[in-house]
Amino acid sequence: MNLGSLISETRNQDTMDLDALSTLALVERFNQQDALVAGAVKATLPDVARAVDAAAQAIKQGGRLIYMGAGTSGRLGVLDASECPPTFGVPHGLVVGLIAGGPGAMLKAVEGAEDSEALGEGDLRDLNLTAQDLVVGLAASGRTPYVIGGLKYAHSIGCPTVAISCNPGSAIAQLADIAISPVVGPEALTGSTRMKSGTAQKLVLNMISTGAMVKSGKVYQNLMVDMQATNLKLVDRACRMVIQATGVSRDEAEAALKQTDFAVKPAILMVLTGLDAEMARERLARHDGFLRAAISE
Repeated sequence: MNLGSLISETRNQDTMDLDALSTLALVERFNQQDALVAGAVKATLPDVARAVDAAAQAIKQGGRLIYMGAGTSGRLGVLDASECPPTFGVPHGLVVGLIAGGPGAMLKAVEGAEDSEALGEGDLRDLNLTAQDLVVGLAASGRTPYVIGGLKYAHSIGCPTVAISCNPGSAIAQLADIAISPVVGPEALTGSTRMKSGTAQKLVLNMISTGAMVKSGKVYQNLMVDMQATNLKLVDRACRMVIQATGVSRDEAEAALKQTDFAVKPAILMVLTGLDAEMARERLARHDGFLRAAISE
């Protein structure tokens, strides 16, 4: 499909006068366009839910969640992957972000990197991709060769795949097992897919990673109870989570956390059940880290 014929590349008739607007009117116009994104993503939720379940299944069976994309799409994947270890206490390497051109492309465009299918395949080979992993290909246009190459390789070894693009029926959508295609329409600034398309992709990635972590026992109620308390702000958040989940005083919450090296889940379980730290950890292990199940035992 010719790039110019894609929805994401067509001109937006509601923003033809951007260069003639006052600053306030300009940002109002951007905001009007942004307001369309959530509705476009809502229409894809059944497919997003399938992707969440696929990601959770990959993690359960010892696999990884691997994002790959070029430019803005690649950067969004790397961003989401990098935020999972501190937020959910998962090891680095469980959620991986690949960007065409390598880490340097995060800060400076690597010209031509996205045009190589072989590079996409090569990056997955370098990760020793297996059928237990899940590959999520990101491309607003849906036609980026780097992503196409990666999805083709993943398919060839039996690895499940997801495609996220903003053009329906795109090349990557047709290649993937699960296609998520929020149609946000023409960008406010023609072809600048870091705008609505980028926002849509960010919303979807938020749901996939967070949803998969909920399904993996990393969340209790709506608290990120596997968060790593690696600085003073996060130590305070850990304390507040214990208080919010149990109703105890701050002193009692801090006392429990000190016994668990500031691990929130066993601290909550200790407070609610009277178990000591070692027994709390053992019970959590019996329930694969699911705190709600451990409390109910």
